[in-house]
Amino acid sequence: MANHLNNKVDEMSYDNLIAGMMPPVKVASGTISKLSTAASYARGTVLAKSSSDGKLYILGGAAAGGDTLTPDCILCDPEDVGTTEDVAAAVYVAGCFNVNALVTTEGYTITEADKDKLRERGLYLVQLWD
Repeated sequence: MANHLNNKVDEMSYDNLIAGMMPPVKVASGTISKLSTAASYARGTVLAKSSSDGKLYILGGAAAGGDTLTPDCILCDPEDVGTTEDVAAAVYVAGCFNVNALVTTEGYTITEADKDKLRERGLYLVQLWD
């Protein structure tokens, strides 16, 4: 029986996404819009909210005509987004995050304006040395 108390259960790897304890991390739900081509979004993907339908799109993506995408939240867990249905997902709406661990569309760089909008929502970005 004593051997069962010392067995290794699992391993944990750190992704350095969460960079601090203040402000405390807060999780909510959001709706990621279906895509024209299915894709997988990684944990730490920065999502922007549409001004027209309130759905979430990856930061750096193109907005539809007349639509505005505003940086809004960060994806908690990996999500597969298909072409037929929107996806309900857990998102961070407050906390301190490592800007180097965040994901946007390929080639997009998070701007100071993006950081300001995220800060207004309670998401603080800091630079951690890897």
